Amino acid sequence: MTRDQDIQVVVFGLGAEEFALPVAAVREILDHRTAYRVPSAPGWFLGLTDVRGSSVPMVDLRVRLGLPAEDATVTTRILVVDVPSADGDGLSLGLVVDRVLDVSTFAAEAIEDSPDIGGRWRSEHIRAMLRRNADFVALLDLARIFGADAELTALRAAA
Repeated sequence: MTRDQDIQVVVFGLGAEEFALPVAAVREILDHRTAYRVPSAPGWFLGLTDVRGSSVPMVDLRVRLGLPAEDATVTTRILVVDVPSADGDGLSLGLVVDRVLDVSTFAAEAIEDSPDIGGRWRSEHIRAMLRRNADFVALLDLARIFGADAELTALRAAA
């Protein structure tokens, strides 16, 4: 991602924090639904759901990022995203988030490098920080979160 271009993102919340994904990565936004559980799956993997006739693995993004799990509420949504992979096949995932806030465009001057200071989530999962007035939105990097994961390779086979 270049820091000299504006970026359009879907902004969503996990707890008190705001995160974003590029609009191009988000195929659709769905109301929450219960997933079909898969035995012996990792804790962040909720199961499979049907999206327009295709099986899509559902991931609790809170748990995947190291935040505590929460029960679904009326604002809980599923972001259906396409995750790029090194082999070029990619993977569709349903990311469960607490709430979807908006679709926003951030000007190039509002895009900052992600600080490497640790915190509640792993900094390598964050592609950039987006400045919104006095607040920040963390732009996530799906390839870093999911791309090199052997468990996800197994999920691809299950889907």
